[in-house]
Amino acid sequence: MDRRIKIRHLQAFTEILRQQSLKRAAERLSLTQPAISRTLAELEAILGVQLLTRDRGGVAPTPQGTFFLAHAQASLSALEQGMSGLRDGGKGVLALTVGALPSVAARLMPQIAIEMARLAPDLHLTVADGSHEALTDQLRGGGLDLVIGRLGDPATMRGLSFTQLYLEEVAVVVRPGHPILSDPDLRRIGDWTVLYPPPWAAIRPIVERLLIAEGVTLPPRRIETVSGAFGLALTAQSDAVWLISAGVVAGEVAAGRLVRLPVATRLTEGPVGLMARAAPGPADHSGTARQLFTTAVNRAVAVLSLDDSAAGPAAS
Repeated sequence: MDRRIKIRHLQAFTEILRQQSLKRAAERLSLTQPAISRTLAELEAILGVQLLTRDRGGVAPTPQGTFFLAHAQASLSALEQGMSGLRDGGKGVLALTVGALPSVAARLMPQIAIEMARLAPDLHLTVADGSHEALTDQLRGGGLDLVIGRLGDPATMRGLSFTQLYLEEVAVVVRPGHPILSDPDLRRIGDWTVLYPPPWAAIRPIVERLLIAEGVTLPPRRIETVSGAFGLALTAQSDAVWLISAGVVAGEVAAGRLVRLPVATRLTEGPVGLMARAAPGPADHSGTARQLFTTAVNRAVAVLSLDDSAAGPAAS
């Protein structure tokens, strides 16, 4: 490796793409904008290629930048794991970083954590949340070991494998006593504010298909979000109607704090599963931890009775 490449070069490059902005990346790294621009220019000069393009819309990777990003992220991730091991006394403590989409973060992930504590109490588990696109990008780049959630658009699954766990529908939920409950017709949701999945959400296309099939136009008064915390708070305190993966609100519905509209949503049923890099790189040392996590996932699915005839156990 060219000894001129330093950790600061990789940190600056990956953070610029993570933030989609030189200014925000500089703030995150406690640098000035000229300093981070200079660091990027140094890296491009060392590599002899242009890594990023810049315009009014922000920054974007060149084809060479996209290729190099995965290796830069994997290198930083491997270094962080090594440093973490040293902080733990060099005992080779198992570690795993998992991305959880909203469809599993509230319902399945807590039970997985309980099962992991039983299987491997010394394993260091880090759980990240975010959109499907953001988490799968981090998975491809080596920043995450696994992602668990609903299967996304084929374009977002490039270079990834998917192991199905169970099928899940989108639910339409409101607060108890909501006016729509007197006549629960999906065509009436436009009378109120609708919490609607944003374009980057995995459930957006299937929600759109549902509304088209039911003859429902795009709600004019909508807030686009898949934030569980925000959705729960607003729906409980107002007459908002929320279209969200059933797993996100399963606990609230079971407790009676939210009510699911009795409308047909089978059309929205889709697979939830484990996503991994199709071909782990040489810096991937998470094999044992991933096997333990897969076992914990299968146990959690069984405990919560989420599996159905169409879903088999995840490969270990």
